[in-house]
Amino acid sequence: MSRNKPARIGLSARIFHPEPDAQGIRSKTLQVLEQSVAQWVTQREVLLLMVPSVVQDGILMRSNIRLRDYAEHLDGLILQGGADVSPRAYGEEPLREEWAGDAVRDTYEMELLHEFLEAGKPVFGICRGMQLINVALGGTLWQDIASQVPEAAAHQTVDYDRHVHEVRFAEGGLLARLFAGGAGGGVVSIHHQAVRVLGRELEVDAVSAADGLVEAIRGKGRNFLYGVQWHPEFHRPGDEAVLDCTPLLDEFLAAARKRRW
Repeated sequence: MSRNKPARIGLSARIFHPEPDAQGIRSKTLQVLEQSVAQWVTQREVLLLMVPSVVQDGILMRSNIRLRDYAEHLDGLILQGGADVSPRAYGEEPLREEWAGDAVRDTYEMELLHEFLEAGKPVFGICRGMQLINVALGGTLWQDIASQVPEAAAHQTVDYDRHVHEVRFAEGGLLARLFAGGAGGGVVSIHHQAVRVLGRELEVDAVSAADGLVEAIRGKGRNFLYGVQWHPEFHRPGDEAVLDCTPLLDEFLAAARKRRW
């Protein structure tokens, strides 16, 4: 296959479950992608395809397509942000009902992640996506930073995608190489959970400058397995206070193009 053809990247779906007593579209299960992440990825020569949760016994028809088929035919995977990872995924009970997470999405994305890893394809996780990578490889999370790590800085506020804090790169890591001469920078932060115990074969690539919480992880000895706790897709052009993570996207896409079938 020509190296000039677009990389084919899968994007995991955000899942919105039916709302109680809802009518119309809100009474249905919605699988969506957030526009900013699509625009961020497709600024490069990329065909971006959202990978739906595959239900084998659908209402209308039975599907023979498996998630491993996507891993076989796509060049790489991005795990997008969204709902909390369920504490039950790492052997804990939710400390509060609203922190129970989305077990349905966890099951779907963990299978998707493992299929891409098994196929040797690169994976990039954003926010929840980074947390899911950590949990899938045996790690755990702080269920709620504010209550469990009260000395920590604020990692989400009412400012949503305008809340910025500083991260510090790990010496000798990928970010330190991509941003040569830089020790860190500002990132858009929207999360109340964080990595607590690091998963197997992972290492820390960046931490929060204010409190040391994990902000980026990378896989050891893998083609490309990487996660950031922040939202690179929310960087606004010309905003010098926030890291432009396009070099990180390019690194992921370069790895994806090497794995074409």
